[in-house]
Amino acid sequence: MRVHFLRFDMWLCLLLSFGIAYGASKIVNNYLEDKYEDHMEEHKVEENNVGGIATEDIFRAQNIEDLLSHDTFTVISPGIEYKNKGAGFYKNFYMYALTLPSGEKVAARINFESVIKNDEDIYSKSDSILPVGKIIKEDLTLEKTFLEQIEYKEPLDRKDFYIDMVGEAAIQSRESFIEGPVILIELLIIAILFPIFHMIGSKLGIFPYIFPPKKLQKNEWD
Repeated sequence: MRVHFLRFDMWLCLLLSFGIAYGASKIVNNYLEDKYEDHMEEHKVEENNVGGIATEDIFRAQNIEDLLSHDTFTVISPGIEYKNKGAGFYKNFYMYALTLPSGEKVAARINFESVIKNDEDIYSKSDSILPVGKIIKEDLTLEKTFLEQIEYKEPLDRKDFYIDMVGEAAIQSRESFIEGPVILIELLIIAILFPIFHMIGSKLGIFPYIFPPKKLQKNEWD
């Protein structure tokens, strides 16, 4: 098996490009960290609004009939059962198979930041008060892959709506907001600077040309 090694000039140009890209990514990362805090603050929802913390004033739904008869509501769920019964990726967000106190199951989009637990132990069976939610009418059967994912344990009782417990609280994950752009910037800088550094080194006679200019090619033929 033949092993190919990059020439020293290639490694040097890559190293220089990577060094600058790394420094630039640190600056961009710090900038985006501050922007992410602003992003989270902008999407903070006040209590009793959809996606926010549900106080005692919010109706506690027991079954599907309750959901459909109230503009807003919350659901009491034991422990972390609300996210352990199946989940699926719907359009551009995740939804969970939420079991209502009646035993009926519906799809729900949940803002975990607004869940209130009566016990600090996340694995305890004490009740969790889910965020304020509302009904969104939508035909979930049109998303076959989503249904296969969320119903892998048990089927949903209704597929003509889902519960929105996020509302304006929807935020990008830290990874997609910061890490994705930072990696892209690093790759772009390396892709741009590597050929520039090598071209400069070649013109100064420090590096051999990757693609010799036409003048040099003619001289070689002469």
